[in-house]
Amino acid sequence: MSRSDAWRHTAQERGADVTLTVDGEPVHACAGETVATAMLATGTTFERDRTGAPRAPLCNMGTCFECVATVDGRPLTRTCLTPAREGLTIETSGRL
Repeated sequence: MSRSDAWRHTAQERGADVTLTVDGEPVHACAGETVATAMLATGTTFERDRTGAPRAPLCNMGTCFECVATVDGRPLTRTCLTPAREGLTIETSGRL
C-alpha cells in the first residue's frame, strides 16, 4: 500500500438546514449533526451545574453526561448522541 492510499478522504455532504429551538431561541444546524455540535457551533450556552460552574460537552460520545438537557420533553437526554432534526425543542435550564 502506498502512502497516498493509507489516508483517503471521503467527501461528506452536509444534511439539509434545520432549525432547533434552544431555550426559546432558534439555532440553525444541518440534519444529522448532533444537537451538542449545533449548540457548540453557534455558541449556544449550556446550563451551569449546582455550584454555578459552566457545563459543556466533554467527551462528545455519551459517557460523561455533561451535555444533558431536556429534548422534546425528555429530561437528561445526552445532546451529543441526539441527531439534529427540524423542530426539536431543547431546554437547558433546570436539568439538574
